[in-house]
Amino acid sequence: MTGINEAAPAYAQDVTAVATKLRGHSGPIVVLSHENPDGDALGSVLGLTRALRALGKTVVAPMDVPRYLRFLPEAGELSPPLTEWPADALAAVLDVDNNDPARVAGADLTTFTGEVVNIDHHGTNARRAAALVVDPGQPATAMMVADVVDALGAPWSEAIATPLMLGLSTDTGSFRFDSVTPETFEVAARLRAHGARLGWLNDQLGQNPRAYYLLLREVLGTLEFLFGGRVVLARVDEAMLAQAGATWEDVESYVSLLRSAQGAVLAVMVKDFGDRVKLSLRSRGNVSAQNVAVALGGGGHVPAAGASIPLPYAEVWPRLEQAIAAELARAETAPS
Repeated sequence: MTGINEAAPAYAQDVTAVATKLRGHSGPIVVLSHENPDGDALGSVLGLTRALRALGKTVVAPMDVPRYLRFLPEAGELSPPLTEWPADALAAVLDVDNNDPARVAGADLTTFTGEVVNIDHHGTNARRAAALVVDPGQPATAMMVADVVDALGAPWSEAIATPLMLGLSTDTGSFRFDSVTPETFEVAARLRAHGARLGWLNDQLGQNPRAYYLLLREVLGTLEFLFGGRVVLARVDEAMLAQAGATWEDVESYVSLLRSAQGAVLAVMVKDFGDRVKLSLRSRGNVSAQNVAVALGGGGHVPAAGASIPLPYAEVWPRLEQAIAAELARAETAPS
C-alpha cells in the first residue's frame, strides 16, 4: 500500500510541514472545523485530536456535534465553544478554509493572534496559514489527516482509525462518488488495517429517530421537479419541524435522498428560517453544485455544496433559479 512517502513531492512536503508545526508546538493546540459539522469534520477532528493526545499534547477540541454523529465522541473529549483563547495556543483548522472565519466554529478566529495550520480539501481555500495541506483532489480531509498522523509518528489505534474512516466514508458517499481515487481505497485499507470499525460505523449511521420519518413526510409534501425533472427541490421550515417534533439536525441527510431521484442532476434542500435561507446542494454528472453555491455566495465541492443567504425565501428563489439555469446551460455545452 502506498503512503505519504510515495505521494507527490509538494504534497508530502506540506504534510511534513504541518506535522512538524504540530509536533514542535509546546503549548495547547485548538482543533477546529466548520459549522454544522459532518462526518468528515468530526472524523478529522477526532482523529487528529486523539493522535496528538497520544503524543502527550494538550488539545482542546470545541465542537457542537449533531445528533446523528453523537455515537462517536467519548464523554468529555470535545468541549463547548471557546469564549477566550488559551495562552500560547496553536490553531489547527480542519475541513474548512481558515481565511473564512465565519464558517469556522468553536472559537473566534478573528481574535486569534497565534499561528494557524490548515488541512482542507476545498477548491475555494485561500491557502494562507503558517503551514497547510490543501488538496481539492482529495475526496475527504480525513485522508490528509491520516497522512499527517503518519508524519507525526503517532501510535495508530482503532480509536484514531475509526473516526478517520467515518470522514472518508461519509464524504465519498460510502465510496460511491466519482471523487473516489485509487488512493482513497489505499487509505481505507490502511485505516482498516489499523482497526477502523467500518461495519459498526455504517450500522450507527443507518439509525434514525421517529421524528426523522415524520418530518420526511412533511418535507416530501413540498417536493418540486423543476427544469424538466433535472432539478429536484424541497423545503423545510420551523412549522414543519414543530409538526413532526423534529429538529434542524433531522434535515441533514434529506438532500442525499433527493439526489437519488431518477433523471435529476441537481438536488436542492432549502432550510427556510424565515428571514434567511440555507441551501444544501448535491449534483451528479458534469453539473456542479459548487458553481450554483458560489453564485449565491456559498462554496463547497463540485458534487456537494451549500450557501447561506440572509434573505427570505421569496427573494432567494429568483436568484437560485437564475444560478441553476446558468449552471445547467454551462453543463450542456461542457465536454463530458
